[in-house]
Amino acid sequence: MTKKAVVLLSGGLDSSTCVAIAQKKGFDVYGLSFSYGQRHTIELEASKRIANAMGITRHEIIDIDLRAFGGSALTDDIDVPKGRDEEAMDAEIPVTYVPARNTIFLSFALAFAETIGADDIFIGVNALDYSGYPDCRPDYIAAFQKMARLATKAGIENDIGVRINTPLIDMTKAEIIKTGVELGVDYALTTSCYDPDQAGISCGQCDACILRLKGFKEAGIIDPIEYQNDIFR
Repeated sequence: MTKKAVVLLSGGLDSSTCVAIAQKKGFDVYGLSFSYGQRHTIELEASKRIANAMGITRHEIIDIDLRAFGGSALTDDIDVPKGRDEEAMDAEIPVTYVPARNTIFLSFALAFAETIGADDIFIGVNALDYSGYPDCRPDYIAAFQKMARLATKAGIENDIGVRINTPLIDMTKAEIIKTGVELGVDYALTTSCYDPDQAGISCGQCDACILRLKGFKEAGIIDPIEYQNDIFR
């Protein structure tokens, strides 16, 4: 019997790599994306491209509107920081942090997994080359895993319940990219930018773009997506 896994699919390079890793491990992948009021809705089109190209079993896009709360540059009228170095990124939790986003997404993924009989969830959180979000840390994932075992039928009826898989958590962005390339991920289908233009072209200056470009440079691979100014590449 084929194993099932829910993969949180944002349309970025991390989640796309998670899809490839899950498939390599023999899982039928059920992708879960969210239209949550984010300013970079272009990522939803990327998630559709990835789901189609990678042949996932089923792809769901859930509508929730976190603009009702705001509090983030991704869901509110707040400028996205540009041109920051890694020291500045590490200094504080950035305004692009969406309050409780991963907790919300993982809760939906947990419900989806129970409904389809999946024992595994994959999420592309990373604790090295990232923007300092508190819900990307290993202790957060461990706490959510404990909660999942306490709060679900699957957790009560067996010793394990639904497993939260974080295959990228200890990898650099360069290592993630190299892994994805080895597994055949087409990163030209992905997007990472927090503030693309109306055509969906990446700015090259937000934290997500800077970390992505750094990863490709360190991996010795040319980033295949388009940027508003090729100087960023």
